[in-house]
Amino acid sequence: MTPAAIVQKLWNYCNVLRDDGMSYGDYVEQLTFLLFLKMAHERTKPPYNQKSPVPPESNWPSLLKRDGDELFDHYRHILEKLGQEKGLLGLIFGRAQNKFQDPAKLRRLIVDLIDKENWSVMNADVKGDAYEGLLEKNAQDTKSGAGQYFTPRPLIQAMVDVTAPGPEDTVCDPACGTGGFLLSAYHYISDHHKLDRDQKKDLNEKSLRGWELVHSTARLCAMNLMLHGIGGEKLPLTVGDALASDPGERFSVVLTNPPFGKKSSTTIIGEDGKAYTEKETIEREDFWATTSNKQLNFVQHIKTLLKQHGRAAVVVPDNVLFEGGAGETIRRKLLHECDVHTLLRLPTGLFYAQGVKANVLFFDKKPASETPWTKKLWIYDLRTNMHFTLKINPLQRKDLDEFVTLCNPANRHERTPTWSESSPDGRWRAYSYEEIIARDKASLDIFWLRDESLEDSDNLPEPGVILRDIIEDFQSALEQLKLIETDLDGEEDTTDA
Repeated sequence: MTPAAIVQKLWNYCNVLRDDGMSYGDYVEQLTFLLFLKMAHERTKPPYNQKSPVPPESNWPSLLKRDGDELFDHYRHILEKLGQEKGLLGLIFGRAQNKFQDPAKLRRLIVDLIDKENWSVMNADVKGDAYEGLLEKNAQDTKSGAGQYFTPRPLIQAMVDVTAPGPEDTVCDPACGTGGFLLSAYHYISDHHKLDRDQKKDLNEKSLRGWELVHSTARLCAMNLMLHGIGGEKLPLTVGDALASDPGERFSVVLTNPPFGKKSSTTIIGEDGKAYTEKETIEREDFWATTSNKQLNFVQHIKTLLKQHGRAAVVVPDNVLFEGGAGETIRRKLLHECDVHTLLRLPTGLFYAQGVKANVLFFDKKPASETPWTKKLWIYDLRTNMHFTLKINPLQRKDLDEFVTLCNPANRHERTPTWSESSPDGRWRAYSYEEIIARDKASLDIFWLRDESLEDSDNLPEPGVILRDIIEDFQSALEQLKLIETDLDGEEDTTDA
């Protein structure tokens, strides 16, 4: 079966389960548990003849021979038992719960859908793409909140194309979600290089590394990597807060889209019964500045993770480009100690989290130097006069073709601007270090194109597009106001103390 046919088959059944109150996210999660048990059993047979990591009393045949309430109880016990195991089993089944309401529907998923396919003999691309298809459908259901972990695949591909990882590289994503960047890097290296046996083994078992804070998302990532044939005895995935400390490991490539959202804070109730906001600032010796802004902390963390001359591509919201205080300190340090060579201004309408205005920052880590490493910052503006939506006009890889070509990954020191005084509509131009550092707060929030919708009333976008832009601007402004409120609350708490 093709990936599309498998996804459709599995997805049609999801619609049946929704009548039971099961969300898309719950369905994909339950599917993950059952797929793992089925494939672990398949691999105990020829030609694999592997020892199953699953105890006999919890394996796939033990589910097949039960029905009704007995099946229901047994499935619940399996989830509890395997969730207490260490290693891969603990990662896949940790905190697992049975979300089915009807034993007959659980039985049908086991017998009619999963057991009828031989998942292990299926091509890794087929089953991997099928699972990715389910994750994407899950992300589209914004009510489930899954969209925050899902970066549009065309954007990931373009970021990987520009960083161009090779077989000698180690690739890290410190906020890996369901594993999109790691998989894209894996495919890029496989497709662009003829790998010998040792290189293939390294790519499968050693070259990729991810961290994910949310256990349920890490579970989906683990399954995604496994279905694509990645990971040896130990999956390259850690469940935990990447920002908590320096892991000590260093990587030649970091590709990531850290979580957007409010600054980290905890509400505590004081002895007087009043609620106080305690901001969670991250204090680390390897950081340039102490701040509660998660995105700024991720930028600093990525700098730490990189080997000398390592290269990074990171999605950052607009506030990272212009925020004062710690933001300015971090930008000035980054421009001095790294070669910040490219900025891609992204259009709105790309992410499932509404109102997000984001960019991709590309930089290389360099050795200590008295003079700044950044000489020129090249900016590509894909935002001004560009309109994308998640469903009607989604971003496609071809929309980023010009950007990737102009970046000239083979030799980025030979780039040609498309903007000039005589070509004012060009989206690609460079700014010198001196020009940037002279800007207020060393802001990287730079734009030069004429916004046609503001100037040409005869050439306005469709009313729906204008309304969506207004809504996104309001939502973005609301997020900024929430951040300011958090800051003010923190200052008041300090004053009261």
